[in-house]
Amino acid sequence: MMKKFSANFSFATGLLVLMMMSCKENQQPNTVDKKDNIIIYQLLPRLFGNTNTSNKPFGTIEENGCGKFNDINDKALDGLKELNVDYVWYTGVIAHASLTDYSKHGIPTGDADVVKGRAGSPYAIRDYYDVDPDLAVDVHNRMAEFEALLKRTHDKGLKVLIDFVPNHVARSYQSFAKPKNVVDFGANDDKTVAYKATNDFYYIPGQDFKVPANSKSDGPLAVLQDGKFAESPAKATGNNVFAAQPSVNDWYETVKLNYGIEFKDGKEIKHLTPMPPVWLKMKDILVYWAEKGVDGFRCDVAEMVPVEFWSWVIPEVKKVNPKLIFIGEAYNPTVYQQYVTQGKFDYLYDKVGLYDGLKRFIKDEPAAKVSDIQHVWQKESAGFDEHMLRFLENHDEERIASKGFAGDAKLAFPAMVISATLGKGPLMLYFGQEVGEPGAGKEGFGGDDNRTTIFDYWGVPNHQRWLNNGAFDGAKLTPAEKQTRDFYKKLTSIRAGSDAIANGAMIELPLTDFAKAYAYVRYTKNQRLLVVANFDRSKSLAATVNIPANILAGSKISTAKDLLTDKDVSFSNSTMNLKVAPSSSQIIQF
Repeated sequence: MMKKFSANFSFATGLLVLMMMSCKENQQPNTVDKKDNIIIYQLLPRLFGNTNTSNKPFGTIEENGCGKFNDINDKALDGLKELNVDYVWYTGVIAHASLTDYSKHGIPTGDADVVKGRAGSPYAIRDYYDVDPDLAVDVHNRMAEFEALLKRTHDKGLKVLIDFVPNHVARSYQSFAKPKNVVDFGANDDKTVAYKATNDFYYIPGQDFKVPANSKSDGPLAVLQDGKFAESPAKATGNNVFAAQPSVNDWYETVKLNYGIEFKDGKEIKHLTPMPPVWLKMKDILVYWAEKGVDGFRCDVAEMVPVEFWSWVIPEVKKVNPKLIFIGEAYNPTVYQQYVTQGKFDYLYDKVGLYDGLKRFIKDEPAAKVSDIQHVWQKESAGFDEHMLRFLENHDEERIASKGFAGDAKLAFPAMVISATLGKGPLMLYFGQEVGEPGAGKEGFGGDDNRTTIFDYWGVPNHQRWLNNGAFDGAKLTPAEKQTRDFYKKLTSIRAGSDAIANGAMIELPLTDFAKAYAYVRYTKNQRLLVVANFDRSKSLAATVNIPANILAGSKISTAKDLLTDKDVSFSNSTMNLKVAPSSSQIIQF
């Protein structure tokens, strides 16, 4: 149980709560438990190892280059270990629709009218049993090259996550790499009806698919687009659009899979018995990758798939490896607890909650308020906080240093400290975040949207300076980029070795005169940390806080040091004198 101390919170009540928290604290192990207190590093192999700096909009793989599995060598993995990473999330591993010609290898080329970008979306899977040929030095040997990366990662003491995209597949889906006993999605469907319990897809009977209006590129891809794609009858899109001609803003490159949900008159009707064929096919796909040694799955748009499926499939797949982890991309706080308890997810995104609240502070928006942070641990994730994954960047979100977000990586340091220390669940970093990558430029389909493209062949400039032509030594980083990486190394090191963060109770300390600051203590009997974040861009924080007596266990503070800077902090008995510069933070051990 977590409670907030305020001016209206009585001493007696506060003491009782602290005693209860202390009892719970004493049940915690004496060593740092890394089960939930893990750090995940997301990277796209297509971009991570690419040393080509041409960056031609809509450029081909020959023009702009492409990273390979083999580029992620021991030196690269050592660089991730400097950030105290536990899991590497390799994004875009499974074969997806693209416009690069691999027909001589028996791989059909995608249709430009239903592929987004030249490299294609990693979430438009074209073959669940294959890996992306772009990522192989020898295309015929592509699976072996991925398996070698898997082994290399494990040999470094790191674990591997890949994407599982259960809700939809590419409009051109066809598996050429599947095991002999596997039947493709839709192979046995009755296409004369919109919905049937045994169908894999949803159909618009009697109507052919029509390419979305205004979807033709105004760039080099226009010559590849004829405004046609043969699909009869048309299938429903991945974002539940049941129309023969979806909008250009829809997920028109994908088709929805049927998990036993009938969409009728705006309502969802569940037909979960007998078990829909898609359930069994998806279980087989997960088992296939688990048996290769993958350590977990980041599950795309998990809430668009019925929770009953997850409740069944996750325990089934964990029979292969009980230590597998499942991370759900989730955006509806009202069902978080259901997807953890009934759905059996290990972790869920904390996007519509902590991320959104912190982003308002980073952008210095008037709507930013401390109560958004309080709401996360007091209500939104109360009772299952260790299941919430915190982040400030991933492939869907704007880069912190982009012109549309903060414009400067350092402005997010206080929010990053909160993300890393507020809860007991995982922390995620996105490649390039640790060197202030701004996501600038019009890459192609991605456009100039403050993100790093996932649809195009591209070089990522700040990251490439750390990459340094494959040396992975950061020799070309600017002083500001080096400082940013040093901050992330320090912060992740503190988190990785902290018993208080992994196992501790939490109590908020009021900073009533500072609307743009937040402070709390995380503590166990082995460690006590005071975390202070000052989001104000121009005003320093100067405040005196009293550490509750129960946390001190009857003793006085003997030393106090900011672990981020290794500088001593002024104190007197149980009182801490805080001086925190604008847009900065402290993690004080006492």
